[in-house]
Amino acid sequence: MKILITGASGFIGSFLCEEGLKRGMETWAGMREHSSRRWLQQERLHFAFLDLTDADRLRTQLAKYKEKVGRWDVIVHAAGATKCLHREDFFLHNYDCTRNLVNTLDELDMLPEQFLYVSSLSVLGPIGEEMNADGTYNDMTADDTPRPNTAYGESKVKSEQFLAEKRIKTDGRFHYTLFRPTGVYGPREKDYFMMAKSIKQHVDFAVGYKRQVLTFVYVRDLVSAIFAAIGKNEVANGKTYLVSDGHNYDSRAFSDLIQKELGVKGVFHIKAPLWLLRVISGVAEWFSHLTGKPSTLNGDKYRIMCQRNWQCDISPIRRDLGFEPEWPLERGVKECMQWYKDNKWL
Repeated sequence: MKILITGASGFIGSFLCEEGLKRGMETWAGMREHSSRRWLQQERLHFAFLDLTDADRLRTQLAKYKEKVGRWDVIVHAAGATKCLHREDFFLHNYDCTRNLVNTLDELDMLPEQFLYVSSLSVLGPIGEEMNADGTYNDMTADDTPRPNTAYGESKVKSEQFLAEKRIKTDGRFHYTLFRPTGVYGPREKDYFMMAKSIKQHVDFAVGYKRQVLTFVYVRDLVSAIFAAIGKNEVANGKTYLVSDGHNYDSRAFSDLIQKELGVKGVFHIKAPLWLLRVISGVAEWFSHLTGKPSTLNGDKYRIMCQRNWQCDISPIRRDLGFEPEWPLERGVKECMQWYKDNKWL
């Protein structure tokens, strides 16, 4: 089986490539020519250098790979952007690139048997923020109507809509499955690493006073969920799956586990009001425009951190694909922190 993984040089993409090789697949790492190969050193890995931002150039590139490969049986589209300087950049990297890839594959008669798209739980936005009488929240489901409140979420929704329309326009020839993971963490990831770095310096920062319920998925579980769909078009085609480790956590769970694994004593836990986070995010975003470098803290991130309910229903992926998470937060954080220490990140 031949599999192409776009965004291969990224955090999730590099783990997808490892899994493809582990399963004995002819694995192709789709990436820009000058992207880092730091996590892509395996001898059996093939490379497909693709510029998804330029439809004409992409057509030329894919035509050459058609001569070598014919077509890929499966494509996992994990390429995209989570941090951008400008709103339009999210749509370029998340929507335009997806459209360019799928349309060009169609033009060249290279549509795969399965196209697996890595979206995000963020597309649903602040759904179910109202508490029940007992102080709990309701799960978000794949059937909920997306209400994205970030440019990132909006660009992902637009991509999802394009894929659904493409399936109709091709009279069902185009087979796709959507995955909407919650917060993904693990080795090589840098945003959650910033939390670990802060805790090592004895500071933990949280925002908002209303109860918050969080969900997470370890990168290895997400990879397993995606690969569980391969060869299951009869149940997965056209479906959308939410992905988490199957548990709900309070707002301190992640930081407390980091503190435990790092053996840090005396952490100062700061809980700031949302208005202060908004001010800090605005300043950080303004500064990022001055430096020309996207900031981890920005308007999008502010709205994500404000959201109180991240509970999600993963029963459909369990039922349809037989996926069962193996990495609850305690196990995942333990391995992740050990990797950070072994690789001198901490």
